[in-house]
Amino acid sequence: MAKKLAGVQKAVKKDGTVYYRASITFRGKHISLGSFETAGRANAAYREAGGILADPQYLPSDAEDREEVLSYQKKISLINFRDNKLYIANPIYIRKRFFEYHYAPGIILKFDQDDLFYYSSHKIQKRGGRFFVVDYALQTGIGMRYGIKTYAVEGRDYRFVNGDPLDYRYENIEIFNTYTGVSCTETNGQRTYTAKIHLNGDYVIGRYNTAEEAAIAYNKAVDIVKKAGVTRQYVPNYMENISPSEYADIYARIRISDKIRHYTILD
Repeated sequence: MAKKLAGVQKAVKKDGTVYYRASITFRGKHISLGSFETAGRANAAYREAGGILADPQYLPSDAEDREEVLSYQKKISLINFRDNKLYIANPIYIRKRFFEYHYAPGIILKFDQDDLFYYSSHKIQKRGGRFFVVDYALQTGIGMRYGIKTYAVEGRDYRFVNGDPLDYRYENIEIFNTYTGVSCTETNGQRTYTAKIHLNGDYVIGRYNTAEEAAIAYNKAVDIVKKAGVTRQYVPNYMENISPSEYADIYARIRISDKIRHYTILD
């Protein structure tokens, strides 16, 4: 009879295929290490995990360099548990004033401690160069959490203050524009806000001194083209810092491009 290997449990799939689960217990916490085709591989995962948990010199950077049995993400979780006494299934490592989300070797996102609970329960994924999480069955770009809209362009609508596009700490994100259909340009220290609307191409609604004026101009343009028969769905802008009377005053006096004011669906 074969000797039972430490940390290994034999299991059988519905189709009868045998596989092996690896796990380890540390500080009273039972941790799953994954499933493997052979008992030897599962035991190797157990031994590797034990080595990481017992060695305070094994750093997150070591997880990048060593190709072993455990996944990179699992090793990060173990290192964090060892150092910070908090087990998180997602590949998070907590620093003094922030935490890192180790998406992959060399791809490490930074977040403020306020976001720890959220990313502990939301796995970051990537598609087409875009990081997102699945929230209530919907794919949501992580930038949305910080005021970066899906259509926003880095350098035009927002910037990462320290130049690191993986650093999502709040102090590192500067939003130039929070409104739909509005973009900001800066010339000699002077900012101008351009409002555009997409019809059968992009139409310039006008250029304005403030983002709020441009946003209201966009809303006014939407109202005009809808009256002209356009059925496209537009997302209106909401301004929490402007009273209804101020909004109405700006709406009434704001100038709109003649191309928009006289637009017809035959254009």
